[in-house]
Amino acid sequence: MCPKTTGILESSLYVSDVLRAVRFYEKIFGFRVISDFGQRGCAMQAGTHQVLLLFKKGASRAMESPHDGDGELHLAFAIPAAELVRWESWLTENGITVEERRNWDFGGQSVYFRDPDRHLIEVATPGTWTIY
Repeated sequence: MCPKTTGILESSLYVSDVLRAVRFYEKIFGFRVISDFGQRGCAMQAGTHQVLLLFKKGASRAMESPHDGDGELHLAFAIPAAELVRWESWLTENGITVEERRNWDFGGQSVYFRDPDRHLIEVATPGTWTIY
């Protein structure tokens, strides 16, 4: 039997402009910077025990760090079902285009949009998966 985990602690996004990405996640999600890596990036609190790492594309290569990546990625953030309408209004108020709305088989709903680096961001209500 494999050893246990308690969930995902960190997720990383690779961005062209760290300050722009920080401003986006601060404003849109209310996340806060909990550790600054200088020109390389930062860590933001993205939940009670979750961290969103924002790394400047290519900045870690010079330090011979394994943290580097490229391309458009996807992250989903859990939201209460009662907040979905508020989220859609909030995105509209902030000039963020919703790319897709999806109703899932288990009753959940998702809204998809892009961050400034074109990463696909999702807010999802319970009922998206059998486990959520």
